[in-house]
Amino acid sequence: MNRRILWMLPVGGAAVLAATSLASSNDGPALTSVPAANVKAVGYSPSHKLAPELMQVAVAQGSTPLENPNGLTRFYGYQNDIVSPDDPLLPQMVPTATVPNESQKTEPDKNTYLVLKKGLAGGDPQYDYGSHFLFQGHEIATRVNGVPQGYVTRINLDANAQHRVTLVATQDSNGKPLPTIDGSTWDPFAQRLLFTSEGNGSSTGGTWQATLDVPAKVDDLTASLGRGGFEGIQNDSAGNVWIVEDIGGSNKVDASSASTPAKRPNSFVYRFVPDNPSDLTKGKLQALQVLRPDGSPITFESQLPLNSPDQLALHTYGTSFETRWVTVHDTATAPAGGFDANAAAKLAHATPFKRPENGVFRPGTKFTEFYFDETGDTNATSPENASAGGWGSLMKLTQSSTTANSGRLSLVYASNASTAGLDNVQFLGRDSLVGVQDMGDTLHTQTKSLDSGYVWDLNVDYSKSTAPAPLRWLAEGRDPSATIDSAAGGYGKNDGDNEITGVHVSDGDPTVAGILGAKIPQVFDSSKWRWFWNEQHGDNVAWEVLPVSRGDQQGNN
Repeated sequence: MNRRILWMLPVGGAAVLAATSLASSNDGPALTSVPAANVKAVGYSPSHKLAPELMQVAVAQGSTPLENPNGLTRFYGYQNDIVSPDDPLLPQMVPTATVPNESQKTEPDKNTYLVLKKGLAGGDPQYDYGSHFLFQGHEIATRVNGVPQGYVTRINLDANAQHRVTLVATQDSNGKPLPTIDGSTWDPFAQRLLFTSEGNGSSTGGTWQATLDVPAKVDDLTASLGRGGFEGIQNDSAGNVWIVEDIGGSNKVDASSASTPAKRPNSFVYRFVPDNPSDLTKGKLQALQVLRPDGSPITFESQLPLNSPDQLALHTYGTSFETRWVTVHDTATAPAGGFDANAAAKLAHATPFKRPENGVFRPGTKFTEFYFDETGDTNATSPENASAGGWGSLMKLTQSSTTANSGRLSLVYASNASTAGLDNVQFLGRDSLVGVQDMGDTLHTQTKSLDSGYVWDLNVDYSKSTAPAPLRWLAEGRDPSATIDSAAGGYGKNDGDNEITGVHVSDGDPTVAGILGAKIPQVFDSSKWRWFWNEQHGDNVAWEVLPVSRGDQQGNN
């Protein structure tokens, strides 16, 4: 039974504005570009601007109560570290004269959408939760005795308000609190949800697997996949797990030895090759190595100088580099226990990048094309912005097969001040690549603009001066809560301007045939395909994007 509900929450609606740009010509939905990003100004809280063909509905928000609260964790996007003076079970969501502080906003991050015919249990054993579910890990958490109290939630898209969001897990199978979580995906081979944590890099970051139960059985995969600042995670059709790392590097110095905003590349792209795809506890972790024309590798050391020749070459249109996978850990030969994946990748002379946060396979290519982004330096004054990836970029890795040990890497798009700080990437069609920004408050202030979401037509050669700009499908606004946080420095809790994250396009197929990249998305052409994104910081809203025509039909325009 499909009981799909468009569940409208009392939050600021999306403003649909006319735009002057031409509609996209690729195979994704035909959209008209939003002309400009929203302006960042002190005390100004603009609404979202969507392409005029689009609308969106909130499927959950930070103040949505969990149906099965546990301790500090009682709401979708808040923890009860600071509570209302009127009720200790309610978080202090906005500062007041008597309580000039806020509870911890937990920033739900990546989304994973599943359609399960048998449905899932929840906090109420008598309730039918339907079959459409959206999972998230939470990126920020309250610290108790110095340890973050991370958690996983599930939005029940078919459920009523009382059962809308279920708390899935707060601890692993050994009773240890979960870390803060960034990436997520469903592994149909292992039949597990996979979650990644940037954490503090090699000290606390890593990968965890979880069952679909409530509470879920969560296991740490440190012994096989290692510790690292992991974020993007994705399966391929052979059962390999691809992980994209996001660890900011140290500041580079100029000729006078003065520190600059340019960051040293310090993050790797990994591929875990399990001995058996159904068991992620045994196998080899590999890291991507990019080779110069003479066959020598581009390494962590070679990218130390400001605007190093290797970085300049990697970020030059028309260049193409041979790649290979180098094994950095093998459970068959290595000592038991966890290991530092980032350090192992450096030791193996793999190639680091400037914060490559997420990656995805291009549909229709049989998993032979993998696209990933670099967030870059997120600072308008970086001397590597226009030359060595400081603004960020989109990269393409091409291989003959998922199991191939060699391939070629090339630059697809070099970001600029308008498109800087790319974070999530996702496909809307075979040739339509979505990317969203996480510029951060510093770059927002420098450019006087808030984040946007874009669509790249991969049939376009963006190296040409005549190439059109990527299409802007979303100019993110800023809710009043985030505006207050930005003005007050986030009250010491890493909160500020709203951020776009968790962009996700899927038909929810939990089988191997449903791995992202296996099918060409039919967004809006089929009701099976759904498009989500998360508005981090502030009110922490999870949105579903819909065509205006469908909203008209369902009376939600």
